[in-house]
Amino acid sequence: MRVSGLHRDGTIAREGRLDRVPAVFGPVVEAARVEVTSAFGAHRLHSAYLYGSIPRGTAIPGVSDLDVLLAFRDEPGDADHARARAVEDALDQRFEQINGVGILLCGTRKLLSDLERHDLGFFVACLCTSWIGDDLAAHLPSYRPTSLLARETNGDLDAALVRWSHQAAEATTSTDAEVLTRGIGRRLVRTGFTLIMPRWGGWTSDLGQEAALFGDYYPHRAAQMTIAADVARRPSADLSVAGMLIDDLGRWLADEYTAVHGKKAPRP
Repeated sequence: MRVSGLHRDGTIAREGRLDRVPAVFGPVVEAARVEVTSAFGAHRLHSAYLYGSIPRGTAIPGVSDLDVLLAFRDEPGDADHARARAVEDALDQRFEQINGVGILLCGTRKLLSDLERHDLGFFVACLCTSWIGDDLAAHLPSYRPTSLLARETNGDLDAALVRWSHQAAEATTSTDAEVLTRGIGRRLVRTGFTLIMPRWGGWTSDLGQEAALFGDYYPHRAAQMTIAADVARRPSADLSVAGMLIDDLGRWLADEYTAVHGKKAPRP
């Protein structure tokens, strides 16, 4: 029986918890806490969150990365981004358990804004695990698997396709290609899942389940989405794979998404 990811009242359950962090990643998370608080301090940092496979308890040592969101009391600047990159590099070099570190920075006003209510707000309330400071989820609503949520989370795939095409043209190393295919795969699988999410009526962040669920509704694209899920977990250095995902699956998915859910509200 498939897990719906919902509370009894039909709202989406928060998917991670600190007590789900696998023991092998405990030292990584604690070191990250020290690095983050040292780099920014309470005067800049309102709160911090873990997301992804580590707080979900599904991370694989040596394969999974550490994903962090930092919420600032005001909008982060260039110096904040530079410090975050330094923290990423320090943690990535220190711990063999992780395959990279990604730190997102955002101001609390933006995270709680009406415009971001069903995008970044949903991300904080349902996909992030409170880690440091006061949890912003207390100021956000409950969410359901609706077309509005689908549109505002992933209804801007067109812009990503343009960006990926430029990156593919500029890729010169196998590492460039692997980073690109991994990012493309993740985004396409998640977009494919949110395309069918309101019809399925639940939530999951498991890439394999997302791809399988998508295939139930769009069997003629199931094989391509399986490839996207595969490279999201095991990146490919073959740029022809990136080309297929961008120009074929991605282009079709963007058009289908707009037809079903519409386009995401424009950002300033």
